[in-house]
Amino acid sequence: MNNLYYYLPAALLLVSFAMRVPGLVRHWRDPLVRSVGVVIPVGAVVFFFAAPSTVSQVNRLTGVANFSAPLVFALVTAGSASVIILMLTWRGGPDEQRRRATRWCAGVYGAVIVALLALFALGDAPDERLRDFDTYYATTPFIREMIVLYVLAHAVATVLLSVLCRRWARDVGGLLRAGLVLIVAGGVLNFGYAVLKLLAVGARWTGRDWDAVSTTVAPSLAALASLLQCVGFALPAVGQSLVGWWRRRSRYRRLRPLWEAMRAVIPYELVRIPWWSSLSRRHLRRTCDIRDGLRLLAPYLEPGAGPDERVPDERVPDQGPGALAPEAAARAALVIAAFDSLRTQPGEGDGDGGLKSLTESDDGLVRFSDAVRAMALLEGASARRPLCAVPPCIPASRDVPPARSGLAE
Repeated sequence: MNNLYYYLPAALLLVSFAMRVPGLVRHWRDPLVRSVGVVIPVGAVVFFFAAPSTVSQVNRLTGVANFSAPLVFALVTAGSASVIILMLTWRGGPDEQRRRATRWCAGVYGAVIVALLALFALGDAPDERLRDFDTYYATTPFIREMIVLYVLAHAVATVLLSVLCRRWARDVGGLLRAGLVLIVAGGVLNFGYAVLKLLAVGARWTGRDWDAVSTTVAPSLAALASLLQCVGFALPAVGQSLVGWWRRRSRYRRLRPLWEAMRAVIPYELVRIPWWSSLSRRHLRRTCDIRDGLRLLAPYLEPGAGPDERVPDERVPDQGPGALAPEAAARAALVIAAFDSLRTQPGEGDGDGGLKSLTESDDGLVRFSDAVRAMALLEGASARRPLCAVPPCIPASRDVPPARSGLAE
């Protein structure tokens, strides 16, 4: 196969590992983080050293013909063990049981790696074979046993991984279940890879030539299996990150109606941040602006007071840092009406801490903003009425500006 089939997955895995390095350093004590930190680079190393060009270079540098064969076999075996350990850690369970299973897996596959190297040392493989090592030496003593041991160890690891994922998939749902299904699908293809390898080797034992099955079909299955399993392992984490980002984005946009109203209420210029700022920073800036504006409107939103029982006008300063902007009357009335609508709903704004309960959490601000948007749409439904009637608590000397577009985005 072309070197690209090996180097491209290796490069993608290395990029993925590089993106995880900061989290790996911060959370090294987490067993799951450590397991992922081992599996990804091992997979990249396997693909890199399995490429024909790398095989040739390693053989030349070591001075041993076919030295890459036991090296790649050992790396694949280590990768199989690390994937099983990752799955055991990912699933969780009692710590002692998990540690015991991890030690058992590491011990067994460590012994397999030692056996592979020992069998290669005992065998005789003088002719360098870059692509058909398995079938070319299928009848050579000790080398034959090394090949069969490698394929069987890989097949057993594939079956164990698929069984673990299939059982776990029954108890979960969503993206985690989808990821587990992809891992099982990759396991099925990996098992097919092992079967084809054994068939090609067995054909050599009977005098037949099925080398194409081992050198062309089997590697294609292995490459597809690796792709499916990489996606399966990444899907839950990446998917949850995307869902979380989408929810944060939606929450940020839903805050816009209330934020637009507060822009009119606040009598000073708001702090501007660059357009390229992160979503978290923009969300923080928006919530700070909203809370600043609501503090100015707090006298109009006294808990326990009805719309006609608001605090008198003298409680609202006409001058100083707490004064409302002159053009804020209509927007303030809109916010007050939205707050009143929330107070009439059970569990919303009840008690003395009604305003505080809405403003101390982002979810409360989002509900408040949704109410402002609904009130703006309701008031704007009638073309013959102004955007909002100014309640008696707003100083009459302040002009009521026309409705501003974009409030109910």
